[in-house]
This record gives sequence, C-alpha cells and structure tokens, in this order.
Amino acid sequence: MSGRPGGVFHLRDGCVVAVESPGAPGPEARLLRSGRVSGEQWAELLRESGGTRWPEAGLVAHGYAGAAQLRVVCMMAMQDAAFAVVAGDVEACDPLDAAFEPYAPVALGEAPGRLLQDAARKLAAVAALPQPVRPDRERPVPAAVPDEIRDQLPPQQQELLTHADGRRTARDIAFATGLGAYTVTVGMARMLGEGLLELPDEPDSAAPVTVRIPPTGALRQRPPAAASAMDPMVFSALASAVADGESPAPEPRPLPGLLPEATAPSLPRREPGASGITETLAPERAGASWKGFFRLRHRIWTPESGA
Repeated sequence: MSGRPGGVFHLRDGCVVAVESPGAPGPEARLLRSGRVSGEQWAELLRESGGTRWPEAGLVAHGYAGAAQLRVVCMMAMQDAAFAVVAGDVEACDPLDAAFEPYAPVALGEAPGRLLQDAARKLAAVAALPQPVRPDRERPVPAAVPDEIRDQLPPQQQELLTHADGRRTARDIAFATGLGAYTVTVGMARMLGEGLLELPDEPDSAAPVTVRIPPTGALRQRPPAAASAMDPMVFSALASAVADGESPAPEPRPLPGLLPEATAPSLPRREPGASGITETLAPERAGASWKGFFRLRHRIWTPESGA
C-alpha cells in the first residue's frame, strides 16, 4: 500500500498474517524499546539463530518472553500497523513478489475485513475525541502543569510528557517508547483535551519569493537630463491656466523628443456661457448671487415666521 506512511500486507490462505508499516513500531521495536530485551541480548540472539530476522525460538529458550506473549506482541503489532496505514493517505495498491517473506508472522491470520473494520473503528474513536490528532501530524509540548499534579499522573502520561518536546509526533513517541501508535495517539489526544499538553503556534506559511535578475546589459541607466518630471514652460502654462479659468488656453508646445517634425494641433476650446449655467445663476434671475440661489431653494417654511 503506497502512500503516507503506507505499508505491506502479507496474506496467506486468504488471511492477513503480518502488516509492516513505517508508521508503527514492529515486534522488534516493541521488545527493545519496552526494556524487555536489551540491545546486547538481541544481538546475541541473532548470532545464535544464524542471522534469523525474528529469533522466536531464542527468545523463548532464554526466557525473555513466552510463546503466548510473542504471539500477542505480533498480533498487536499487526493491528497497530493496519491502523497506521488506514489513518494515513493511501495512494495505490500493488502486488509484491511472493518470495518476500514477512518479518514476524502470526500463526493464525486475521480476516482482511475484520482487520480493516478494527482499524476503522479505532480511527473513528480518535476522531470522536474532543481534541483529535493524527499519528504523524501534531507535535505537542507539555503545558504548564504544577509538579504536584504531574507526580499524580499515571506512568504512561508521565512518559508522554517526557517525550513531547514539540518535535515528535505520536508515531515518533511510539517508536521511542515501544508503545503502539494507536495507544500514543489516543493518549496524546486525551492529554490535549485535559490541558496537560498543548499545540504550539505554528508560523504562517509564506509563499516563496521568486527573484528574477535580468541579464547584464538588458537595462540601461537613464541619462540625468531625462530625470526632470516636467518641462518648466509646460508647468508655467498649466499654472496660468489654473489661476485664470476663463483665459484662453496657451498654444500647445511640442515636447522635445516626442514630435520632432510635426506640431500637435490645438484642441477645441468651449466658449464661456455655452452650458447656460452662468445665465441661470445670474443675479437678476437668482437673487444677489449664486449662493443666494441655493439659500432660497433650501429655505424651510414655518407657521411662526410666515415665510
């Protein structure tokens, strides 16, 4: 099953006998991280078994674990790996070579439908919690909890507080402690809801800034003479036109460099009084001035004044 984290399902006679996924610790990690077997003991078991990947006989012979305990560990690892695959993103499913043997298969396999139903039930239980998390997404940090309350917490929650440093997900803590990915995910979600853990504020993601540098010689420096925003004669002509709105516009003057040979034609000028506004607002029609015209229009009649 390719995806994130993806995994490998081993089937035999229609039943799943092993599931391996980088999203959940396998039987070996469970035994080593839990402290049941040390690293030196595990290396010695591998030498005695001639390099066997899963030294089940040596574990039972040295008394490190019983046969029934190993079957339970393998079954729990298989179910936890199936949960990690279902909780992640599945992209495709491709068959592998039949010669690819599983690491630690169980003697009696699990029906595929029952295994997937169990994984879906666990995922639904996590989603129903007040503060649901994903096994490979959130990275919480310990909250400000008093020492007297921290000392009264169960050992599993104290262990989660120790490993939650803002850089580890539930999957990372599962590999570090030997616990199941589902167990750590549920414990992390509950501690977030109880205020024992908190999620740090992640910085806003900013789009990358693309800087394009033009090739050398593509841009030419502007000469200092062209830096002036406006010709002095044009500026004086515009200033006189603004000061005297009724005066005729000056003859247009071609700007240097724009029209070297032709002269721009003069624009038509509207004659004063063509719109009729001046006649309408004349003193003989609208009172003393145009201001009085607007005062007459907005005057309100009242019974007391009689006007």
